[in-house]
Amino acid sequence: MIQVKRIYDAPGEGDGFRVLVERLWPRGMRKDQAVIDLCMRDAGASPALRKWFGHDPAKWEEFQEKYFHELSGKPDVIHRLAELGREHPVITFLFAAKDEEHNNAVALKKYLHMRGVE
Repeated sequence: MIQVKRIYDAPGEGDGFRVLVERLWPRGMRKDQAVIDLCMRDAGASPALRKWFGHDPAKWEEFQEKYFHELSGKPDVIHRLAELGREHPVITFLFAAKDEEHNNAVALKKYLHMRGVE
């Protein structure tokens, strides 16, 4: 099972294996404070796409399309995430955005779900 959570929220017992899926380190979060098991920067959206999106919900559908296109060019990243799904019953994708519905972790979860990775 894949779930998503803000990295700034307290870790929970049900988080399972915690994966940071941001290209940039979360603002204001010290590395010694972050409770993560793996940092996968390559799973994050490209700098150009992040800048274009700007966390504007009106651009969400188009952002997902563009991000999915980027992900399709990263088979190693997708393969690694699928492996993690087989190795751990629960994976939590960590993100830094304030918007909990329109961010790359939510889109990444959807992309993997569409490809049968739960």
